[in-house]
Amino acid sequence: MAKVYNIGVLTSGGDAPGMNAAIRAVVRKGIFNRLRVFGINHGYNGLIHKDVREMNVGSVADIIHRGGTILRTARSDEMRTLEGQQAAIQTLLEYEIDALVVIGGDGSFRGAQTLTAQGVKVIGIPGTIDNDIPGTELTIGFDTAVNTVVDVVSKIRDTATSHERTFIIEVMGRDCGSIALQAGLASGAESILVPEIEFKLDDVVLKLKKGFARGKNHSIILVSEGVGSGYDIGKEISKATGFDTKVTVLGHLQRGGSPSAQDAVLASAMGGKAVDLLLEGKTDMMTACKNQRVIGVPLEHAYGPKKGLDMELYKLAGELSI
Repeated sequence: MAKVYNIGVLTSGGDAPGMNAAIRAVVRKGIFNRLRVFGINHGYNGLIHKDVREMNVGSVADIIHRGGTILRTARSDEMRTLEGQQAAIQTLLEYEIDALVVIGGDGSFRGAQTLTAQGVKVIGIPGTIDNDIPGTELTIGFDTAVNTVVDVVSKIRDTATSHERTFIIEVMGRDCGSIALQAGLASGAESILVPEIEFKLDDVVLKLKKGFARGKNHSIILVSEGVGSGYDIGKEISKATGFDTKVTVLGHLQRGGSPSAQDAVLASAMGGKAVDLLLEGKTDMMTACKNQRVIGVPLEHAYGPKKGLDMELYKLAGELSI
């Protein structure tokens, strides 16, 4: 394959803590290897509409600890069209960008694959708090999101204890319950409701009543948004138990904040690996965490069998919350 001289980097889809650390690694690893690096603002929309700027070492100073993405992000309906894809390729040609690094989730990777099918060299970096990308054990942002939920649960538990209340805490996870599971286990939640496993409200109510009978005066229940409305579940539980029940929906709070040390390290390693893969002439690949190492795998692995919930952890959480 032709040698790479200039690379572009963009973030697409939902933001995730650690994206800035990945951008920083791509830029500085690229410059270290005498490449020109271009930052593309607003994801594929920026690529289509030529919102591009050349980056230097100072462009990414003091961002490793910042949440969000300095390149901004957006979803792009235009990228789903042939006209949008051709405009994106034209931008790459105009700026003489030989290869592209795309940081995002599966939707972002689908956009990347439309470009690789038309001859563009692309490496993907998995960045999503849901940790739902097959082919990698961890995605950038997941660890930070879990720690954010654990911190919030700790604060809410203080109030739950003081007022002898049951709290329903709704967390992100439309199709994947990993945030709820790991945060619930780490914070000692009494029940964890996830979209992968059908739950019976009667079982949740019975556990609450058993806890009350043995003197427990408060409870925490974590609910993935894909299960249903935390408010609706809270009403049903309050009706069935008569307990004072409150609901907190965390929403986009989980996407913000400085990345955890684990996410900052993972993002840096993945950013550096993405540049290595391009220098090796690789394309249509993504960085992945396997056995605590960052490697390159075919981008199609992102669309393999859906990552299942860790059933051993789920079972353990149930056993420990008796």
